Formats: sequence, structure tokens, C-alpha cells
Amino acid sequence: MTRCSLSAAQPDRHTVELTPGRRAWLNALDLTGSGPSHSMCALLEADVTVAKRLIADAKARTGQSVSFTGFVISCLARAIDENKEVQAYRCGRRRIVVFDDVHVGLMIEHEAGLMGHVIHGANHKTCREIQEEIRSVQAAPAPATRGMPPWFRTAMLLPWPLSGLTKALLRAAMRRDPTTRVALSGTTFVSAVGMFGKGHGGWGISPTPHSLSLLVGGVAWKPAVVGDRMEPREILDLTVLFDHDVVDGAPATRFVRRLLDLIERGDGLGCDAPADARAVP
Repeated sequence: MTRCSLSAAQPDRHTVELTPGRRAWLNALDLTGSGPSHSMCALLEADVTVAKRLIADAKARTGQSVSFTGFVISCLARAIDENKEVQAYRCGRRRIVVFDDVHVGLMIEHEAGLMGHVIHGANHKTCREIQEEIRSVQAAPAPATRGMPPWFRTAMLLPWPLSGLTKALLRAAMRRDPTTRVALSGTTFVSAVGMFGKGHGGWGISPTPHSLSLLVGGVAWKPAVVGDRMEPREILDLTVLFDHDVVDGAPATRFVRRLLDLIERGDGLGCDAPADARAVP
């Protein structure tokens, strides 16, 4: 049996024992044959009319554009901060590790090509701070490793069969100590590829090694009921992928409800207070 190598508590995370009922449920999920983890997928629509207007107003007032991706990441980080169980990871067969801070992994478009980056402590940053971090990465010369640790990039480029053996060893190590995975790519992941399809909606579905992933689709005008009338609204398509091994439907639903609420009311677009200091209505 794989044992968890983490101590029960560390400064930025804590470990809890899986209940017998939870272990029984995981064994039942294994009968589906879907692999070592079991995903839940939610296809969502968020009304971003208010958020888009606030962004336009801020640009007109200050002359500076606000990153929509940075805004979504800010909302995601706050929603996770209030529902930390959604970014937990299994540690062996009897424990899960819950990370206290939100480290958002994403792919950033650079003139040299796509490169990986992790926004550390995103739950303590304003949307403007997140935006400036993304833009500073885009403006800086691209490192040769494209955001990967040198040892990891070297391991991923090994020829077969060494590549297969290396990946098997890495999977085992990450199962034993999920902090290895988090150090490489964050506690959660955001893909904003849909932002390039302006005027077109649609959902994306792509497996990731994270326990929680958010795929940002396109924004399109759609009819929606507002009060007692129909209005054209700007609707954002979102896909949320959960690891069913660590989170059940009820807490996942609460997380989704909070995420949609933050996005639809344009949370943090003032960008003048840290995410963890904003007032909760």
C-alpha cells in the first residue's frame, strides 16, 4: 500500500484521514474503469454583462485595459479560498492533502510560444496584481525551459522506453507526495483558450492532472431572462473539472455557485483590495 510521506500538518497545508465510507466510495468508482482518478465535469454559463461594462468603464476612466483572464483568475482564487476542499489531493490511499493557498497554473501566450507559469498565492492578490504578473511574464524574455523546471523538461524529453519509466515513477512520487505536483504546476489550473474565439460561445473539455481545472470558453451575446423580460446579455461559457476522489457533488455545487456569483457581479474589478480582504456580501 502506498503511504503518504507528508507529516500531518505543515505551514501551508494540512492532511486529513479518509473515512472508511470515503475509501469504500473510491473503490466503487474504480469499477468504472476510468483510471486512477474520477472526474466530474460541469458546463456552465456566466452572465458577464456587468463585468464587461465595469472593465470598459475602467478603461475609459484610466486609459488602462483590464485583463479579463486576470479577472476570472481572481474570482476563481477567491471561490477556492472559501471552499478549499476542491483543491485537495489524494496522498496514498488513506489521506488527502488540503492546500491553504491558491496557486494557479496557466499557459501564457508569449511571442516565443506558449509557456507555463504559476501565480502563487493568487487568493491574496488583486486582479490588477494578477494582470501585471501575467503581462510581466509576457514582456520578459522566454526562458529556455518555457516555465518548466530544467530537470522536469529533461525528463519529459527522454526517448522511449525511458520516457515511459520516468512518467510511471513521477506518477508514483506525486501520489505519495502531492506537493511535487503542486510545485510544478500549482494547486489548480486555468486555460483561457476560448478567449481567442471572440463572439463565439462554446465549452472546452480537456483532462489535466489537477484536482480542479477551469477552462474558459468564449463570450457570445445570447437572450436571457432579466427580471420579467428578455434581454441580450454577454454570456461566458465555462467548464469546471473536479476530482471526484476528493470532493463530492454538494461542496462542488457550492463552489460553482460562489464562482458564478463572483464573476457575474464583477468582483474585484476595483482592483484596490487583496482578494482575502474584500467584504463578503
